[in-house]
Amino acid sequence: MIILFFILLFILGACFGSFLCCQARRLHLRTSKSPKKYGNRSVCLHCGYQLKWYDNIPIVSWLILKGKCRKCHHKIGLAELLSEVGMALAFVILGFTIDITTAGALDWAIFGATILLTLVLGFLAIYDGLYGELPTLCLVLAIICAAVVLALKEWQLLLAAPFSPGLIIRPLLSVLILGGVYLLLYLISKGKWVGDGDWLLGTAIGLAVFEPMRALVALFLANLIACIVMAPLAKKNHHLRIHLGPFLVIGFIICGIINLW
Repeated sequence: MIILFFILLFILGACFGSFLCCQARRLHLRTSKSPKKYGNRSVCLHCGYQLKWYDNIPIVSWLILKGKCRKCHHKIGLAELLSEVGMALAFVILGFTIDITTAGALDWAIFGATILLTLVLGFLAIYDGLYGELPTLCLVLAIICAAVVLALKEWQLLLAAPFSPGLIIRPLLSVLILGGVYLLLYLISKGKWVGDGDWLLGTAIGLAVFEPMRALVALFLANLIACIVMAPLAKKNHHLRIHLGPFLVIGFIICGIINLW
């Protein structure tokens, strides 16, 4: 049963990764001045070929087609594959945070809220990675989802022990570490070092990780991974601007692996 649970999570994560990447491209086309149209069905953005159901199987279709359109053979890119694999792994990692044989209603509520938060963060990571932007509405939704996760976790702690000031102080410090640092960088640099949405994304993640030490780990990992990945590209293009959204979300996921949320 447990193995089936993780297989289901992997499949669902891959499907949601494909869906989120598709929706990110749709949103960008709707909000940009691009003449290309994106209807209700998935199409190749290069030739307009309408994808069949067997072209939309997460991970599998990309590998079979070698990352190219079936009709025009134009490269699809890595965004779709990375989104599908990334969300599949994120869902599997989340699966370790709950014991399905003993979990109660509150445990499942926390699990469900965290899944929803991960989906919103995943969308933001994909959109920022593709277009260098963080949609404001999605950032607000991420903060709301993170606040729900925090409230449920604190409720669970209150059921196990009396109230302590740490229940308020710890998440506030966590938000100051992640959201506050990026807000300060944004204000000092006037938007040159980080974008205006990074501090809101940091605030959402700060609420979700709950603990100051976890926030520090997530902050450190996000910037470390960003430096490792982007350093070779920055050498070739000195004007390259690093989009921190994907790396903040990766830091959040890795932090979750270390602490199992």
